[in-house]
Amino acid sequence: MKNNLNHQFNQKRDHNVEILSIGTELLLGNIINTNSQWIAEELSLLGINHYQQTTIGDNLNRICEVIKESSSRCNLLITTGGLGPTPDDLTTQAVASAFDADLLEREYLWDEIVMKLSNKTSNINISSLKKQCMFPKDAEIINNPRGTAPGMIWQPKKGFTIMTFPGVPSELKEMWNETAQKYIKKNFSDSSIFFSNTIKFTGIGESSLSERIVHLLKSENPTVAPYANLGEVKLRITAKAKNKLEAQKIIRPVKDKLKQEFPTQIFGENGDTLASVIVGELIRRKQSIVFAESCTGGLLSSTITSIPGSSAVFNGSVVAYSNAIKNSLLNVSMDLLDKYGAVSDQVVEAMAIGAKRNLNANWAIATSGIAGPSGATKEKPVGLIHFAIAGPDKTYKFKKKYNSIRNRNEIQRLSVNDCLNNIRLILLSTKY
Repeated sequence: MKNNLNHQFNQKRDHNVEILSIGTELLLGNIINTNSQWIAEELSLLGINHYQQTTIGDNLNRICEVIKESSSRCNLLITTGGLGPTPDDLTTQAVASAFDADLLEREYLWDEIVMKLSNKTSNINISSLKKQCMFPKDAEIINNPRGTAPGMIWQPKKGFTIMTFPGVPSELKEMWNETAQKYIKKNFSDSSIFFSNTIKFTGIGESSLSERIVHLLKSENPTVAPYANLGEVKLRITAKAKNKLEAQKIIRPVKDKLKQEFPTQIFGENGDTLASVIVGELIRRKQSIVFAESCTGGLLSSTITSIPGSSAVFNGSVVAYSNAIKNSLLNVSMDLLDKYGAVSDQVVEAMAIGAKRNLNANWAIATSGIAGPSGATKEKPVGLIHFAIAGPDKTYKFKKKYNSIRNRNEIQRLSVNDCLNNIRLILLSTKY
């Protein structure tokens, strides 16, 4: 369902942009590539078409080939990494080699580099640092206020511009904001922007959601694209407009239609999570919540306490793995445990009621189940989870049987998601 992404903007090849990240450490996974994400977001703010990202190691020939390939299909190539003084910093050399250009020293840059160095004594390695002063003859230099490696803006052939930046994120951002942003806006932007609004769903799968909104997925402006995470689906609505306010006006009818068609499955937008939505609603109600966790092992508590301000509503929890703890701290009778077992409606209900009473809260959620991979029986297989929510006036019970292909971590995370979604639905249905 992702093929329609930005399809309304794919019809013109003018001002296509690619991002090239250079560094073997990126390929090895030693460093997370945050630069390409940041640049992509900045390009969207400028309304720039961005179709491809490439990551390549520190190899001169391969970098040359990638640059040549990019020059045949895009108008602007933005590179990060490989501008430093070490032997594996090859970007500038590769750019020049790709177009058979000579590198010439910019003498004034050497003076600037020396001024920036804290060590200005004679032991400066001139040969390694001076490579940062070498550029093609007609390249425009991008000043680096935070480091010693300048970048460049160079048009080696008609219709193709290359901009180079260091891999250090703070240096990249400073150079972008000081120089690159204005240059790109002037030479490549049509004064439009891309603006996105993400709508979040739970309790419905990606395929089911997509089948019900086929007409929206064919929309050209705004585009609508689904993305599935464990336990939730996101719809990203993206508009192209002259400014943010106009983009929001384009997006709003789609949002309104979705909220009419999916009044209970939509739980939030953009940075919202189930936990943050519940914390916000309990704060509004001036109510508190506690947990009694068995199979989720504290994950429910961790999820809620990750939300700033959760201390206003969350009193605490009991992680009651053993029957003895269920009995002593949650007042679950041994007779109940012996008769029905820990994984049962009866026990999880008693856990919720005990937690609510003993931890003095308006709401309590309890979990008990078989997260696997061991501990299952024919009657109680891996993936069987019982839940209970004790509220001010009644207790709600439900259970789930998650697919056996799910691993332990996934079952625990899905259990937390269902706990939070069920109390969200209960809160929606109860007036306060």
